[in-house]
Amino acid sequence: MAVRRLAPKELQPDSFAFTAENAIWAGQQIAKYPEGRQASAVIALLWKAQEQSGGWLPEPAIRAVADLLKMPYIRVLEVATFYTMFNLEPVGKHFVQLCGTTPCMLRGAEKLKEVLKRKIGEEKHVTADGKFSWMEVECLGACCNAPMAQINNDYYEDLTPETLEKLLDDLAAGRPVKPGPQNGRRASEPEGAITTLSDPSLYDGSQLGAWRKRFEAEAAEKARAEAEAAAAAPSAAQTPEPAKPKETRPEEKASDRPEVRVAEGKAPIAQGAKDDAAPVVPDEHKPALLSKPRDEGPDDLKLIYGVGPKLAAMLNELGIYHFDQIASWNEMNLAWVDQHLGAFRGRAVRDKWIEQAKKLATGWRPASDVGEKPEE
Repeated sequence: MAVRRLAPKELQPDSFAFTAENAIWAGQQIAKYPEGRQASAVIALLWKAQEQSGGWLPEPAIRAVADLLKMPYIRVLEVATFYTMFNLEPVGKHFVQLCGTTPCMLRGAEKLKEVLKRKIGEEKHVTADGKFSWMEVECLGACCNAPMAQINNDYYEDLTPETLEKLLDDLAAGRPVKPGPQNGRRASEPEGAITTLSDPSLYDGSQLGAWRKRFEAEAAEKARAEAEAAAAAPSAAQTPEPAKPKETRPEEKASDRPEVRVAEGKAPIAQGAKDDAAPVVPDEHKPALLSKPRDEGPDDLKLIYGVGPKLAAMLNELGIYHFDQIASWNEMNLAWVDQHLGAFRGRAVRDKWIEQAKKLATGWRPASDVGEKPEE
């Protein structure tokens, strides 16, 4: 493996700090991991630091990430110097990574290298206007479209010296460029004429012959029989039996009935989404809702056990974005929200949302990204 060292001190900035937006993003990445495992976010944070720094990773940025994750500097330096996707020296606005591995080399990468040296300069040299730099890299995984290069986050494939030169000129002039194959190919199909599946009979089913006809005949016979049966069915609808009066469950106490509990200012006992007879909880028990999340961004409500993406979206639409909102509710607030959850009605009470939210609002996070099931 090649030696990778940090840029000289004279190229390093004095300090580094994430922007407000990136700091929020970094906090969200760290929150994905359980307590004691925050170091797992190191690669994501280094990548965001490189992106913020213009495509390279200064030493102050590496140290800032280490401080944020409470990791020794040497551990984060080990990561930054090991993974070649981290650029340890300044790069141009358009950073060209030319693949020089065998397939690309055999298909003309050496000639592309000559173009880059002539238009930009030697490897890792940034042009005076700061627009370009380049380096040769190992396989980028697009061998069917060799030779190719990656410029910033996009692949440019099926290159020739002429198309690469035009590509660089267009980027320098600020003209739009099209990523992907540069020779008219749509993806990685064979150059020139199609060489496989050229006969439609190979895929249109016509070669199935009598076998196919037999199945078509069976399907037609089944459809005919179903049509005849439907026509022969009696047209007069049967008189429905009178509905049986709804009975109170034998074990249900009068004080547990929903209408009695609401009248007493208590939340009705959850009966599930299908209990349409549950009384409406009046709006006087509506909890405090928000028109949008606070500046630090919404909490991940999916960390509440039983709340999936769809239910989290419903809560956001109601104006519920944060754990501490739910943690502040009383029993009737929870019942008011529960009656607005449609098919998910009953889940808020059953899964003890208030109890879960109080725990999450302290900063605690469950080991699983689906939350921690509350005790019965």
